[in-house]
Amino acid sequence: MQLNPLVSMSPVVKAALQNGQPVVALESTIISHGMPYPKNVETALRVEATVRESGAVPATIAVIGGQLRAGLSEAEIENLGKKGTAVTKVSRRDLPVLVARKGDGATTVAATMIIAALAGIRVFATGGIGGVHRGAERTMDISADLQELARTNVAVVCAGAKSILDLRLTLEYLETMGVPVLGFQTDELPAFYTRTSGLPVDYRMETASEITKALHTKWQLGLHGGAVIANPIPEAYAMPQEEMDRVIDLAIAEAAQQDIVGKALTPFLLSRIEQLTKGDSLEANIELVLNNARLAAAVSGALCSLSG
Repeated sequence: MQLNPLVSMSPVVKAALQNGQPVVALESTIISHGMPYPKNVETALRVEATVRESGAVPATIAVIGGQLRAGLSEAEIENLGKKGTAVTKVSRRDLPVLVARKGDGATTVAATMIIAALAGIRVFATGGIGGVHRGAERTMDISADLQELARTNVAVVCAGAKSILDLRLTLEYLETMGVPVLGFQTDELPAFYTRTSGLPVDYRMETASEITKALHTKWQLGLHGGAVIANPIPEAYAMPQEEMDRVIDLAIAEAAQQDIVGKALTPFLLSRIEQLTKGDSLEANIELVLNNARLAAAVSGALCSLSG
């Protein structure tokens, strides 16, 4: 296996990839910027355990001491969780500077995709992708996740795009960039905390095997870029849509009043939504990530079988 010298894999992840076993990439922004300590560490370890129970090897991605890492120890996850927002939130633009400065970084969807691809990992589980923010026609606030999905060959299993975004424009952007949005047993794009958005996915897929065949064919055709595998939050944990719309509108208005923009916006909105829902949104967030981890393990396993 040809490996970029700046990428370091844990022995377990490296052995799994060399032996053709399924591996699922996991992001680290959710640890440092997505949840409070110690819930962030508990959740990260639960997600890793869920991937293992589902038949795959978890590879939590981060930048540690300037090194791109695929597979962290419990101590490293604990350290990222304790440091919290003191750890740099890393997207594509930040990687070269952070590596050159030998810093620590928690990877976003975009940066996780880059490091996963460098390590040879094709499937990534997260909560929700970034996208086009509301009011982007004025602010031009569009997540780098969307460009990364267009250029990097990693499939992202998620509960749709975060519902704080303009979901319609996010889908339009993905269409323009040629990124397929595949709905797992759904005709509609899930809206993170809720199962529906009223917006159609490109194609409905019933099984992990069906998803895998589409991915394998895409990459065989030389069509670069990933895919969004939209997996609705389990019914039992879904939030009422009207309530979430009200809470999100309030949080967005508060962010505008406080002039919170850029990297700080999404963490602020998620934190404020958690406060306004008295913690219910955080529990929903955790359950949807676990659900995505299970599907990602199944997709990775099917992809290994197909490729092998």
